[in-house]
Amino acid sequence: MSDIKIVQGKRMFDAVRDRGIIIMAANTRMTMVTEGIFQAAKEAKSVVMVELAKSESNLEDGYTGLLPMDLSIHTQEAAKKTGFDGWALHADHLTVKRGDSAEIDAIKSLVKAQIDAHFTSFAIDASHLFNFEGGDLEEELSKNIEATTEIAHFIKDHYGSDDFGLEVEVGEIGRKNDKGMVLTRPEEAATFIKALNRNGVEPQVIAIANGSSHGNIYDDRGNLIKQISIDIPQTVAVAKALRDMGSPVRIAQHGITGTPRHLIRSAFPHGDIIKGNVGTFWQNLVFDTFKVYEPDLYDQILEWTVNTYRAKYPTKGKEEIFGKMGKMAIKEFFDDIYAVGDDTREAITAQSRAQALMFFKAFNSYNSGKLLDG
Repeated sequence: MSDIKIVQGKRMFDAVRDRGIIIMAANTRMTMVTEGIFQAAKEAKSVVMVELAKSESNLEDGYTGLLPMDLSIHTQEAAKKTGFDGWALHADHLTVKRGDSAEIDAIKSLVKAQIDAHFTSFAIDASHLFNFEGGDLEEELSKNIEATTEIAHFIKDHYGSDDFGLEVEVGEIGRKNDKGMVLTRPEEAATFIKALNRNGVEPQVIAIANGSSHGNIYDDRGNLIKQISIDIPQTVAVAKALRDMGSPVRIAQHGITGTPRHLIRSAFPHGDIIKGNVGTFWQNLVFDTFKVYEPDLYDQILEWTVNTYRAKYPTKGKEEIFGKMGKMAIKEFFDDIYAVGDDTREAITAQSRAQALMFFKAFNSYNSGKLLDG
């Protein structure tokens, strides 16, 4: 790995902690956006993470058609082309839904492949494992704690050092009950981190349920709406609870696609949040470019998606079905997507650069790359 310039995840998180900076973590489902993001990061002297979740990239290449090594190679190529070296490679949402040995073993196999592909940061998401009949908070979180601990120790044993980034999750992102969004309570996050620390697990960031949702969201009439549901006071309260117990853990904010960037800049608690995931935004950018530069391909992708998922969403319009499920077409049209012309790629790069600069400004991460030298 000596000839590959990828920043250790822990080093990046430690560098920005309590400096009022949010690291942009870009889910590059179609990797032609990476060059523009890296151009912007170099210009802004900003750190950045590149990530894909287990559903997006796994040992069966996920719904993006990318194995972990594929993502690594594509990202390294963009880094070499732009001369940018302030990036880390993050495994987003290593999701545990059942917690049985077969599922845990499968995640360990994926982690091993990610380590071999030079990933330097990992997000363990066992938030689905919640015991609603537990007698106290630790009992309610016990299965999450156990699964997170086991996978975290596996990463440590196979990574070769303690320098990897580690994100954990408490409170399932986007989960609702009859009263609306279920939000992570400060004491829930504190109990979770204390238990992990007792087990020898030392994360740098924690993802919480604070009102956000993944991907594109729509109103009852099928109109795309802005993501303004993030509960800022609850987020601040969770961060304060962690600080009050002397923990260095800060918050990873999921579900930023659709959040107006002027609100990110003016209202987000920079420093309480130190990692911001931007995923579906980049997918939308590529598909919107295809509408103009590759209209025949776009129409094929749109029709395939609508025809494939119409039965799942019988009352929804074409745009909403595509907005929710267009990601599943990436693997189906993989060869066509990666064979688009140079003019299309240049347009995507130009737009990715411009949009990334906006995110870096909103996240206050301009010049954050200099902190890696300190």
